Amino acid sequence: MNLIKGIKYNLRGLGMGFKTPQLLLLGLIRFLIVILITIFAAGLILVYHQEILSFMWTKPENPWVTWLWYLLSWLLSAVLVGLSAVISFLVSQILFSVLIMDLMSRITEKKVTGTIRETRKMPWWQQFLFLIKQEIPRAIVPVLLSMLLLIIGWLNTDLTPARQLVPFSERFRSLRGSLLFHLGFGLLFLIPVLNILFLSFAPVGATLYQIDKNKN
Repeated sequence: MNLIKGIKYNLRGLGMGFKTPQLLLLGLIRFLIVILITIFAAGLILVYHQEILSFMWTKPENPWVTWLWYLLSWLLSAVLVGLSAVISFLVSQILFSVLIMDLMSRITEKKVTGTIRETRKMPWWQQFLFLIKQEIPRAIVPVLLSMLLLIIGWLNTDLTPARQLVPFSERFRSLRGSLLFHLGFGLLFLIPVLNILFLSFAPVGATLYQIDKNKN
């Protein structure tokens, strides 16, 4: 049930994002940022594709072995493009998306509850630096270690408690108690092309989940 619940909250957030002009604008901005950085990173990597391939294996003169070289070329291209997508996600997540995600979470929380719950007031720049600092262990470490879907789901659902200054250790314990939910929340990110769209509006569904969780 928690697996299905995670999928439902992701879809619910996407629906609310499309219906709310402010959320739709911010979600589309985040969507475009990821796309542009991915295109730039993939283009930059593919420009040096031939040099990288030549460094690994010089094109053989034997025609019976050349097909292996071409196969390696295609595999290397696929790996490099995939790597550029992961790098683009991390860069956009840490440098750009964290601010947009926080705004989307605030708009969603205020729209549903009428107020924004915060532990204490902080200057905007201190809060921004705090969120950036929180994004490093939430984004880079999990992606490098495992790249599991439940971690990607947690990157979104963890945003609200992080803004409320809940300690990282406590938030991580909460993740361990809701693994199936976060796995379900992240399943939609497997759908090619649409995964970027779901990811762009994921903070809305994640905030709805935290609001219902606090009610319970």
